[in-house]
Amino acid sequence: MKKSIRFQYQAHYSVSHEPTFQEKEIWLVLHGYGQLAGFFIRKFQNFESSDRLFVAPEATNYNYLNGFSGRVGANWMTKHEREVAIQNNHTYLDLLMDKLLSLYSEMPSINVLGFSQGAATATRWASRWTGEVSRLVLWAGGFAQDMILDDARGKFSQTEIMLVLGDRDEFVTPESLEIQEELIRNLGKKVKRTTFSGGHEIDAELLSRILDSSG
Repeated sequence: MKKSIRFQYQAHYSVSHEPTFQEKEIWLVLHGYGQLAGFFIRKFQNFESSDRLFVAPEATNYNYLNGFSGRVGANWMTKHEREVAIQNNHTYLDLLMDKLLSLYSEMPSINVLGFSQGAATATRWASRWTGEVSRLVLWAGGFAQDMILDDARGKFSQTEIMLVLGDRDEFVTPESLEIQEELIRNLGKKVKRTTFSGGHEIDAELLSRILDSSG
C-alpha cells in the first residue's frame, strides 16, 4: 500500500548578482535536462546589469549523466511520479518568486525563459502562477502538451511569447513541430518564431538581441 508524506525540502538557485531589489526586470531562466543552475546562468552573465537580474532555479531531481559516477545533472521530472514532480516544481517556483518579489518596493517586470525541458516546465508554471509574466521565451523547447489551455489563454493574454529554435537542433523533429503548431492554434495566441544557425544550445548573439528588445 503506497502512501505519501509532505516535508520541508531544500532547493538551490543561482543569481547573476546579489540582488539590490532595485532591479527593473527579472528573468527567471529554467535550465534543460541534465544541466545545473550554476553552469546554466553563466550563459546570461554577460547580459546582467544593475537593472536586470537573472534567477536560475535548479531542478530538484538529480542523476549521474553517465553510469554511476562522474558528472551530475538535474532534471525537472521523469516519467516516474511525473505528476508529483510537476506539483513540486510549481510549489518550489511559487515560493521562490514570492519570497524574492516580497523584497521589492516597486514591482519589476517578470520575464521567463525556459530552455529545452525547462521550456515545458516554464509554460506549466507560468500559465497558473498568480503573478504577471511580461515575456515568455521558449528556447529549444515548447509548450507542455498537458498545459491547461483555458488557464493559459487568460494568463498569457498580455504576455509576449517567443519560440526560439536552432536550425540544426537534433531534438527538433517535424512531429514535435506539428504538435507545437497545434498547441499554438488551440491557444489562440500570437507567438513570434525565431531561428538561429546552430543546434540545441543558447546562441549568445540572438539572446543579446532578445534581451535588448525588452529594454
